[in-house]
Amino acid sequence: MDSHSPLRIAITTNNLLQVDTSFAGAKQIVFYRVGADTAEFEDCAQFKGVKKGPGGGQGKNGGCCGMGGGESSNPPQIMDKVHALAGSSVLFTLGLSDPQAVSVQEEGVFPVKMENTRSIDEVITRLQEMLQGNPPLWLRRALLRAQGQEGAATREEPVAA
Repeated sequence: MDSHSPLRIAITTNNLLQVDTSFAGAKQIVFYRVGADTAEFEDCAQFKGVKKGPGGGQGKNGGCCGMGGGESSNPPQIMDKVHALAGSSVLFTLGLSDPQAVSVQEEGVFPVKMENTRSIDEVITRLQEMLQGNPPLWLRRALLRAQGQEGAATREEPVAA
């Protein structure tokens, strides 16, 4: 595996300088092409803010959790963000819900939830350090997926009984 092949990464941001927001709350997603020794800005997708619904249990479903079948658990605004990730290998964000994480993974993108706000430069530098050494399993899988060898990453895993 060539760990020097650049990865397209996505970063959720509201200030364009830091990973500073959750996936749902992101006004922008910036995209970089990152290799072991290179990093290049590619694009910025901008999203309109989601209007807040009424509070106090007056929202859809009377304030109750809607677990009905047949409907997507992600609203259209979230799906627009998921589709914007096309071609990316890794998403760095401050947070995302389980349904959002599933949708992101179905798009072929590995979500990384950051514990704290970090500068975009710091995230890229840390990723480059991992690419130069022995990348963790999740990053090796992202590299294989980016090279079109996704099946090779999953075939190596033993099945738990």
